[in-house]
Amino acid sequence: MVTARAMSEEKTEVVRPSYSPDELPEYLPVYYKRLFPYGLYYRWLNYGGVQKNYFCNREFSFTLKDDVYIRYQSFSDQQEMEKQIQRQCPYKIDIGAVFSHKPKDHKTVKPTAFQALEKELVFDIDMTDYDDVRSCCQGADICANCWPLMRMAIKIVDAALGEDFGFEHRLWVYSGRRGVHCWVADEAARKLSQNARSAVAEYLSVVKGGENKLRKVHLPENIHPSIVRAIGIVGQYFDDYALEKQDILGDKDSWQKALAVIPDDKLRECAMKIMEEKKNSKERWYSFKKEHQALLNGDANIRKSRHCLQEIALQYCYPRLDVNVSKGINHLLKSPFCVHPKTGRVCVPIDPAHVDSFDPFKVPDINQLCQEIDEYDRKNKPEITEGDQPPPKKRMKDYKKTSLLESIEVFEKFVTKMEKQWKGKLLEISDQKGDF
Repeated sequence: MVTARAMSEEKTEVVRPSYSPDELPEYLPVYYKRLFPYGLYYRWLNYGGVQKNYFCNREFSFTLKDDVYIRYQSFSDQQEMEKQIQRQCPYKIDIGAVFSHKPKDHKTVKPTAFQALEKELVFDIDMTDYDDVRSCCQGADICANCWPLMRMAIKIVDAALGEDFGFEHRLWVYSGRRGVHCWVADEAARKLSQNARSAVAEYLSVVKGGENKLRKVHLPENIHPSIVRAIGIVGQYFDDYALEKQDILGDKDSWQKALAVIPDDKLRECAMKIMEEKKNSKERWYSFKKEHQALLNGDANIRKSRHCLQEIALQYCYPRLDVNVSKGINHLLKSPFCVHPKTGRVCVPIDPAHVDSFDPFKVPDINQLCQEIDEYDRKNKPEITEGDQPPPKKRMKDYKKTSLLESIEVFEKFVTKMEKQWKGKLLEISDQKGDF
Protein backbone atom coordinates (compact mmCIF):
# COMPACT_ATOMS: atom_id res chain seq x y z
CA MET A 1 0.00 0.00 0.00
CA VAL A 2 1.15 3.52 -0.70
CA THR A 3 0.29 5.20 2.59
CA ALA A 4 -1.03 4.42 6.04
CA ARG A 5 -4.29 5.93 4.85
CA ALA A 6 -4.69 3.44 2.02
CA MET A 7 -8.23 2.23 1.65
CA SER A 8 -9.47 -1.18 2.62
CA GLU A 9 -10.02 -3.58 -0.27
CA GLU A 10 -13.53 -4.29 0.99
CA LYS A 11 -14.67 -0.69 0.34
CA THR A 12 -16.40 -0.08 -2.95
CA GLU A 13 -16.95 3.68 -2.67
CA VAL A 14 -13.99 6.06 -2.56
CA VAL A 15 -14.29 8.86 -0.04
CA ARG A 16 -11.34 11.25 -0.19
CA PRO A 17 -10.85 13.50 2.83
CA SER A 18 -9.97 17.13 2.30
CA TYR A 19 -6.30 18.04 2.37
CA SER A 20 -4.65 19.15 5.60
CA PRO A 21 -1.15 20.78 5.61
CA ASP A 22 -0.26 18.48 8.52
CA GLU A 23 -0.38 15.54 6.10
CA LEU A 24 2.23 16.94 3.72
CA PRO A 25 5.25 15.14 5.33
CA GLU A 26 3.39 11.85 4.92
CA TYR A 27 2.51 12.31 1.25
CA LEU A 28 5.54 14.14 -0.16
CA PRO A 29 7.86 11.09 -0.17
CA VAL A 30 5.23 9.18 -2.16
CA TYR A 31 4.71 12.07 -4.57
CA TYR A 32 8.43 12.58 -5.23
CA LYS A 33 9.05 8.86 -5.53
CA ARG A 34 6.17 7.94 -7.80
CA LEU A 35 4.60 10.98 -9.44
CA PHE A 36 7.05 13.84 -10.05
CA PRO A 37 7.89 13.81 -13.81
CA TYR A 38 11.69 13.84 -13.51
CA GLY A 39 12.34 12.69 -17.08
CA LEU A 40 10.31 15.41 -18.79
CA TYR A 41 11.51 17.97 -16.26
CA TYR A 42 15.14 17.21 -17.05
CA ARG A 43 14.50 17.15 -20.80
CA TRP A 44 13.07 20.66 -20.50
CA LEU A 45 15.79 22.22 -18.37
CA ASN A 46 18.64 20.47 -20.18
CA TYR A 47 17.44 21.97 -23.49
CA GLY A 48 18.69 19.01 -25.47
CA GLY A 49 22.25 19.39 -24.23
CA VAL A 50 22.78 21.94 -27.01
CA GLN A 51 24.77 24.16 -24.67
CA LYS A 52 27.33 22.40 -22.50
CA ASN A 53 26.80 22.59 -18.72
CA TYR A 54 23.44 24.33 -19.15
CA PHE A 55 21.70 22.05 -16.67
CA CYS A 56 24.72 21.71 -14.37
CA ASN A 57 24.92 25.48 -13.93
CA ARG A 58 21.22 25.96 -13.21
CA GLU A 59 20.24 27.12 -9.73
CA PHE A 60 17.50 25.40 -7.78
CA SER A 61 16.37 26.41 -4.33
CA PHE A 62 14.52 24.23 -1.84
CA THR A 63 12.18 25.29 0.93
CA LEU A 64 12.08 22.51 3.51
CA LYS A 65 9.87 21.87 6.51
CA ASP A 66 9.68 24.75 9.03
CA ASP A 67 10.64 27.25 6.28
CA VAL A 68 14.25 26.12 6.05
CA TYR A 69 15.44 27.77 2.83
CA ILE A 70 18.39 26.44 0.80
CA ARG A 71 19.64 28.37 -2.23
CA TYR A 72 22.28 27.55 -4.84
CA GLN A 73 21.43 23.89 -5.29
CA SER A 74 22.63 22.40 -8.58
CA PHE A 75 22.88 18.92 -10.08
CA SER A 76 25.12 17.24 -12.61
CA ASP A 77 22.34 15.17 -14.19
CA GLN A 78 18.80 13.87 -13.78
CA GLN A 79 19.84 11.07 -11.43
CA GLU A 80 21.52 13.41 -8.96
CA MET A 81 18.54 15.78 -9.04
CA GLU A 82 16.09 12.94 -8.52
CA LYS A 83 18.09 11.50 -5.63
CA GLN A 84 18.41 14.85 -3.86
CA ILE A 85 14.75 15.79 -4.22
CA GLN A 86 13.65 12.42 -2.88
CA ARG A 87 16.10 12.68 0.01
CA GLN A 88 15.08 16.18 1.10
CA CYS A 89 11.39 16.18 0.04
CA PRO A 90 11.22 19.96 -0.36
CA TYR A 91 7.94 21.69 0.42
CA LYS A 92 8.74 24.02 -2.45
CA ILE A 93 11.19 24.04 -5.37
CA ASP A 94 12.19 27.29 -7.07
CA ILE A 95 14.05 27.50 -10.37
CA GLY A 96 16.64 30.20 -10.90
CA ALA A 97 19.13 31.27 -13.53
CA VAL A 98 21.85 29.45 -15.43
CA PHE A 99 25.10 30.76 -13.95
CA SER A 100 28.67 31.04 -15.16
CA HIS A 101 29.67 28.33 -12.66
CA LYS A 102 27.90 25.56 -10.78
CA PRO A 103 25.75 27.26 -8.14
CA LYS A 104 26.71 24.69 -5.51
CA ASP A 105 30.33 25.84 -5.97
CA HIS A 106 29.53 29.55 -5.67
CA LYS A 107 31.50 29.95 -2.43
CA THR A 108 34.68 28.80 -4.18
CA VAL A 109 34.30 31.36 -6.98
CA LYS A 110 35.05 35.07 -6.75
CA PRO A 111 31.75 36.99 -6.40
CA THR A 112 32.56 39.07 -9.47
CA ALA A 113 33.04 35.90 -11.53
CA PHE A 114 29.84 34.20 -10.40
CA GLN A 115 27.24 35.71 -12.72
CA ALA A 116 23.70 34.85 -13.80
CA LEU A 117 23.86 34.41 -17.57
CA GLU A 118 20.49 33.17 -18.80
CA LYS A 119 17.00 32.25 -17.72
CA GLU A 120 13.57 31.81 -19.21
CA LEU A 121 11.55 35.00 -19.52
CA VAL A 122 8.98 34.54 -16.77
CA PHE A 123 5.74 36.17 -15.71
CA ASP A 124 3.90 35.97 -12.40
CA ILE A 125 0.24 36.99 -12.21
CA ASP A 126 -1.21 36.91 -8.71
CA MET A 127 -4.87 37.39 -7.80
CA THR A 128 -3.96 39.58 -4.81
CA ASP A 129 -2.95 42.32 -7.25
CA TYR A 130 -6.61 42.60 -8.27
CA ASP A 131 -7.94 43.15 -4.75
CA ASP A 132 -9.00 46.72 -5.54
CA VAL A 133 -11.35 45.46 -8.26
CA ARG A 134 -12.55 42.14 -6.78
CA SER A 135 -15.78 42.20 -4.79
CA CYS A 136 -15.92 38.47 -4.04
CA CYS A 137 -12.54 37.67 -2.45
CA GLN A 138 -9.47 39.29 -0.97
CA GLY A 139 -5.89 38.19 -0.38
CA ALA A 140 -5.11 34.54 -1.04
CA ASP A 141 -8.76 33.55 -1.53
CA ILE A 142 -10.12 32.79 -4.99
CA CYS A 143 -13.51 31.63 -6.25
CA ALA A 144 -15.36 30.96 -9.49
CA ASN A 145 -16.42 34.62 -9.61
CA CYS A 146 -12.89 35.99 -9.84
CA TRP A 147 -11.00 33.17 -11.59
CA PRO A 148 -12.01 34.56 -15.05
CA LEU A 149 -9.35 37.23 -14.37
CA MET A 150 -6.70 34.53 -14.79
CA ARG A 151 -8.34 33.24 -17.96
CA MET A 152 -8.25 36.73 -19.48
CA ALA A 153 -4.66 37.22 -18.31
CA ILE A 154 -3.47 34.00 -19.94
CA LYS A 155 -5.22 34.77 -23.23
CA ILE A 156 -3.99 38.37 -23.39
CA VAL A 157 -0.37 37.76 -22.40
CA ASP A 158 -0.07 34.55 -24.43
CA ALA A 159 -1.36 36.31 -27.56
CA ALA A 160 1.09 39.19 -27.09
CA LEU A 161 4.06 36.88 -26.52
CA GLY A 162 3.22 34.81 -29.58
CA GLU A 163 1.94 37.39 -32.05
CA ASP A 164 3.90 40.50 -31.06
CA PHE A 165 7.23 38.96 -30.01
CA GLY A 166 7.20 35.68 -31.95
CA PHE A 167 7.92 33.47 -28.92
CA GLU A 168 6.83 29.89 -29.66
CA HIS A 169 7.54 27.98 -26.46
CA ARG A 170 5.33 29.25 -23.66
CA LEU A 171 4.56 27.12 -20.60
CA TRP A 172 1.64 28.31 -18.45
CA VAL A 173 1.44 26.91 -14.93
CA TYR A 174 -1.15 27.19 -12.16
CA SER A 175 0.60 28.35 -8.99
CA GLY A 176 -1.32 25.91 -6.78
CA ARG A 177 -3.31 28.58 -4.98
CA ARG A 178 -4.17 32.02 -6.39
CA GLY A 179 -2.35 32.75 -9.61
CA VAL A 180 -0.52 31.64 -12.73
CA HIS A 181 3.05 31.70 -14.05
CA CYS A 182 4.41 31.73 -17.59
CA TRP A 183 7.81 30.40 -18.67
CA VAL A 184 8.96 31.56 -22.12
CA ALA A 185 11.60 29.03 -23.12
CA ASP A 186 12.68 30.19 -26.60
CA GLU A 187 16.45 30.60 -26.91
CA ALA A 188 16.02 34.29 -27.75
CA ALA A 189 13.92 34.79 -24.60
CA ARG A 190 16.43 33.00 -22.37
CA LYS A 191 19.24 35.22 -23.62
CA LEU A 192 17.43 38.54 -23.05
CA SER A 193 19.24 41.15 -21.00
CA GLN A 194 17.66 42.68 -17.93
CA ASN A 195 16.86 45.84 -19.91
CA ALA A 196 15.17 43.81 -22.63
CA ARG A 197 13.13 41.88 -20.05
CA SER A 198 12.08 45.17 -18.48
CA ALA A 199 10.99 46.43 -21.90
CA VAL A 200 8.81 43.36 -22.50
CA ALA A 201 7.25 43.67 -19.04
CA GLU A 202 6.61 47.37 -19.60
CA TYR A 203 5.02 46.65 -22.98
CA LEU A 204 2.57 44.31 -21.24
CA SER A 205 1.81 46.73 -18.39
CA VAL A 206 -1.32 48.81 -18.94
CA VAL A 207 -2.76 49.13 -15.42
CA LYS A 208 -0.40 51.43 -13.51
CA GLY A 209 -0.58 53.12 -10.14
CA GLY A 210 -0.95 52.27 -6.47
CA GLU A 211 -4.10 51.51 -4.54
CA ASN A 212 -4.82 55.20 -3.95
CA LYS A 213 -4.77 56.08 -7.65
CA LEU A 214 -8.30 56.20 -9.07
CA ARG A 215 -7.52 56.15 -12.78
CA LYS A 216 -4.93 53.50 -13.62
CA VAL A 217 -5.43 53.15 -17.38
CA HIS A 218 -4.69 55.97 -19.86
CA LEU A 219 -5.32 55.17 -23.52
CA PRO A 220 -4.00 57.42 -26.30
CA GLU A 221 -6.25 58.59 -29.11
CA ASN A 222 -4.85 55.93 -31.41
CA ILE A 223 -4.86 52.66 -29.46
CA HIS A 224 -2.00 50.22 -30.07
CA PRO A 225 -3.07 47.02 -31.90
CA SER A 226 -1.96 44.91 -28.92
CA ILE A 227 -4.37 46.81 -26.66
CA VAL A 228 -7.11 46.59 -29.28
CA ARG A 229 -6.65 42.81 -29.24
CA ALA A 230 -6.75 42.79 -25.43
CA ILE A 231 -9.96 44.85 -25.44
CA GLY A 232 -11.48 42.23 -27.73
CA ILE A 233 -10.52 39.43 -25.34
CA VAL A 234 -11.87 41.35 -22.33
CA GLY A 235 -15.07 41.96 -24.28
CA GLN A 236 -15.70 38.21 -24.49
CA TYR A 237 -15.85 38.02 -20.68
CA PHE A 238 -16.97 41.47 -19.59
CA ASP A 239 -20.74 41.04 -19.32
CA ASP A 240 -20.59 37.76 -17.42
CA TYR A 241 -17.54 38.57 -15.31
CA ALA A 242 -17.72 42.30 -14.56
CA LEU A 243 -21.43 43.06 -14.81
CA GLU A 244 -22.83 39.80 -13.44
CA LYS A 245 -20.24 38.08 -11.23
CA GLN A 246 -18.53 41.22 -9.87
CA ASP A 247 -21.53 43.56 -10.26
CA ILE A 248 -19.20 46.54 -10.71
CA LEU A 249 -22.09 49.02 -10.98
CA GLY A 250 -24.32 47.31 -8.44
CA ASP A 251 -24.50 50.08 -5.82
CA LYS A 252 -23.44 53.68 -5.33
CA ASP A 253 -20.04 52.88 -3.82
CA SER A 254 -19.27 50.52 -6.69
CA TRP A 255 -20.29 52.83 -9.51
CA GLN A 256 -18.57 55.85 -7.99
CA LYS A 257 -15.36 53.85 -7.95
CA ALA A 258 -15.78 52.77 -11.58
CA LEU A 259 -16.81 56.18 -12.89
CA ALA A 260 -13.86 57.90 -11.19
CA VAL A 261 -11.91 56.67 -14.23
CA ILE A 262 -13.80 59.17 -16.45
CA PRO A 263 -11.71 62.35 -16.78
CA ASP A 264 -14.51 64.63 -18.04
CA ASP A 265 -16.75 66.13 -15.31
CA LYS A 266 -19.77 66.58 -17.59
CA LEU A 267 -19.67 62.99 -18.80
CA ARG A 268 -19.18 61.69 -15.27
CA GLU A 269 -22.23 63.63 -14.04
CA CYS A 270 -24.27 62.22 -16.92
CA ALA A 271 -23.11 58.73 -16.00
CA MET A 272 -24.04 59.23 -12.33
CA LYS A 273 -27.56 60.19 -13.33
CA ILE A 274 -27.91 57.05 -15.43
CA MET A 275 -26.63 54.91 -12.55
CA GLU A 276 -29.38 56.23 -10.29
CA GLU A 277 -32.11 55.69 -12.88
CA LYS A 278 -31.33 52.13 -13.93
CA LYS A 279 -31.78 48.93 -11.92
CA ASN A 280 -28.64 46.82 -12.30
CA SER A 281 -25.08 46.79 -13.59
CA LYS A 282 -25.96 45.57 -17.06
CA GLU A 283 -28.68 48.16 -17.63
CA ARG A 284 -26.46 50.92 -16.25
CA TRP A 285 -23.48 49.93 -18.40
CA TYR A 286 -25.34 49.71 -21.69
CA SER A 287 -27.41 52.85 -21.07
CA PHE A 288 -24.22 54.78 -20.35
CA LYS A 289 -22.53 53.25 -23.38
CA LYS A 290 -25.35 54.50 -25.61
CA GLU A 291 -25.33 57.98 -24.03
CA HIS A 292 -21.54 58.16 -24.24
CA GLN A 293 -21.61 57.57 -27.99
CA ALA A 294 -24.30 60.21 -28.46
CA LEU A 295 -22.32 62.79 -26.48
CA LEU A 296 -19.13 62.00 -28.38
CA ASN A 297 -20.90 62.62 -31.68
CA GLY A 298 -22.28 65.97 -30.52
CA ASP A 299 -19.67 67.43 -28.17
CA ALA A 300 -16.04 67.71 -29.25
CA ASN A 301 -15.04 68.89 -25.76
CA ILE A 302 -15.26 65.40 -24.28
CA ARG A 303 -12.88 63.76 -26.74
CA LYS A 304 -10.43 63.20 -23.88
CA SER A 305 -13.01 60.72 -22.56
CA ARG A 306 -13.58 58.93 -25.86
CA HIS A 307 -11.99 55.70 -24.58
CA CYS A 308 -13.36 55.84 -21.03
CA LEU A 309 -15.46 52.67 -21.42
CA GLN A 310 -12.43 50.72 -22.61
CA GLU A 311 -10.34 52.21 -19.81
CA ILE A 312 -12.87 51.07 -17.20
CA ALA A 313 -12.96 47.57 -18.71
CA LEU A 314 -9.18 47.31 -18.79
CA GLN A 315 -8.79 48.66 -15.25
CA TYR A 316 -11.07 45.89 -13.99
CA CYS A 317 -9.88 43.07 -16.26
CA TYR A 318 -6.42 43.61 -17.83
CA PRO A 319 -3.53 41.42 -16.56
CA ARG A 320 -1.56 42.79 -13.62
CA LEU A 321 2.01 41.53 -13.77
CA ASP A 322 4.57 41.42 -11.02
CA VAL A 323 7.10 43.17 -13.24
CA ASN A 324 10.00 42.59 -10.83
CA VAL A 325 9.72 38.84 -11.42
CA SER A 326 10.04 39.37 -15.18
CA LYS A 327 12.86 41.92 -15.08
CA GLY A 328 15.50 40.07 -13.10
CA ILE A 329 17.57 37.29 -14.65
CA ASN A 330 18.41 36.05 -11.15
CA HIS A 331 14.83 36.04 -9.88
CA LEU A 332 13.58 32.68 -8.61
CA LEU A 333 10.17 31.34 -9.56
CA LYS A 334 8.23 28.37 -8.22
CA SER A 335 8.77 25.23 -10.24
CA PRO A 336 6.05 23.42 -12.16
CA PHE A 337 4.84 20.26 -10.39
CA CYS A 338 5.56 21.60 -6.91
CA VAL A 339 2.89 20.94 -4.31
CA HIS A 340 1.52 24.07 -2.72
CA PRO A 341 1.85 23.42 1.03
CA LYS A 342 -1.26 25.43 1.97
CA THR A 343 -3.69 23.86 -0.50
CA GLY A 344 -1.91 20.60 -1.33
CA ARG A 345 -2.64 21.26 -5.01
CA VAL A 346 -0.01 20.48 -7.62
CA CYS A 347 1.34 23.38 -9.71
CA VAL A 348 0.13 21.93 -12.98
CA PRO A 349 0.67 23.18 -16.55
CA ILE A 350 -2.29 24.80 -18.28
CA ASP A 351 -3.02 24.46 -21.99
CA PRO A 352 -3.79 28.05 -23.09
CA ALA A 353 -5.91 26.68 -25.92
CA HIS A 354 -8.28 25.21 -23.32
CA VAL A 355 -7.95 27.81 -20.57
CA ASP A 356 -11.72 28.28 -20.31
CA SER A 357 -12.15 24.67 -19.21
CA PHE A 358 -9.35 24.81 -16.64
CA ASP A 359 -10.78 24.79 -13.12
CA PRO A 360 -8.31 25.43 -10.26
CA PHE A 361 -10.68 23.75 -7.81
CA LYS A 362 -10.45 20.48 -9.77
CA VAL A 363 -6.66 20.43 -9.71
CA PRO A 364 -5.70 17.31 -7.75
CA ASP A 365 -4.15 17.67 -4.34
CA ILE A 366 -1.40 15.41 -3.10
CA ASN A 367 -3.48 13.15 -0.85
CA GLN A 368 -6.01 12.63 -3.64
CA LEU A 369 -3.22 11.54 -6.01
CA CYS A 370 -1.76 9.09 -3.51
CA GLN A 371 -5.17 7.59 -2.91
CA GLU A 372 -5.83 7.36 -6.65
CA ILE A 373 -2.71 5.19 -6.94
CA ASP A 374 -3.97 3.00 -4.10
CA GLU A 375 -7.39 2.76 -5.68
CA TYR A 376 -6.03 1.86 -9.12
CA ASP A 377 -3.67 -0.80 -7.75
CA ARG A 378 -6.45 -2.29 -5.63
CA LYS A 379 -8.86 -2.54 -8.56
CA ASN A 380 -6.25 -3.90 -10.96
CA LYS A 381 -4.55 -6.39 -8.69
CA PRO A 382 -4.07 -9.59 -10.73
CA GLU A 383 -5.94 -12.64 -9.50
CA ILE A 384 -3.49 -15.52 -9.13
CA THR A 385 -4.60 -19.01 -8.26
CA GLU A 386 -2.24 -21.48 -6.61
CA GLY A 387 0.42 -22.66 -9.00
CA ASP A 388 -0.25 -19.95 -11.59
CA GLN A 389 2.46 -17.57 -12.69
CA PRO A 390 1.32 -14.03 -13.52
CA PRO A 391 2.15 -13.01 -17.10
CA PRO A 392 5.07 -10.58 -17.42
CA LYS A 393 3.71 -7.09 -17.64
CA LYS A 394 5.36 -3.77 -18.33
CA ARG A 395 4.96 -1.56 -15.28
CA MET A 396 2.61 1.37 -15.86
CA LYS A 397 3.89 4.78 -14.85
CA ASP A 398 2.13 5.79 -11.67
CA TYR A 399 0.99 9.20 -12.92
CA LYS A 400 -1.09 7.40 -15.56
CA LYS A 401 -3.14 5.93 -12.72
CA THR A 402 -4.11 9.38 -11.49
CA SER A 403 -5.79 12.64 -12.46
CA LEU A 404 -2.30 14.13 -12.97
CA LEU A 405 -2.12 12.41 -16.37
CA GLU A 406 -3.70 15.23 -18.39
CA SER A 407 -1.38 17.86 -16.88
CA ILE A 408 1.72 15.79 -17.63
CA GLU A 409 0.52 15.36 -21.21
CA VAL A 410 0.31 19.17 -21.53
CA PHE A 411 3.89 19.40 -20.24
CA GLU A 412 5.06 16.65 -22.58
CA LYS A 413 3.55 18.48 -25.56
CA PHE A 414 5.49 21.60 -24.58
CA VAL A 415 8.80 19.70 -24.22
CA THR A 416 8.35 17.65 -27.40
CA LYS A 417 7.72 20.78 -29.47
CA MET A 418 11.01 22.28 -28.26
CA GLU A 419 12.93 19.05 -28.88
CA LYS A 420 12.23 19.30 -32.61
CA GLN A 421 14.24 22.52 -32.68
CA TRP A 422 17.01 21.12 -30.48
CA LYS A 423 17.59 18.23 -32.88
CA GLY A 424 18.10 20.68 -35.73
CA LYS A 425 20.48 22.73 -33.59
CA LEU A 426 22.51 19.66 -32.62
CA LEU A 427 22.82 18.63 -36.28
CA GLU A 428 23.98 22.13 -37.13
CA ILE A 429 26.63 22.02 -34.39
CA SER A 430 27.74 18.55 -35.55
CA ASP A 431 28.10 19.76 -39.14
CA GLN A 432 30.18 22.74 -38.01
CA LYS A 433 32.56 20.47 -36.08
CA GLY A 434 33.02 18.35 -39.18
CA ASP A 435 34.16 21.29 -41.33
CA PHE A 436 37.86 21.88 -42.05
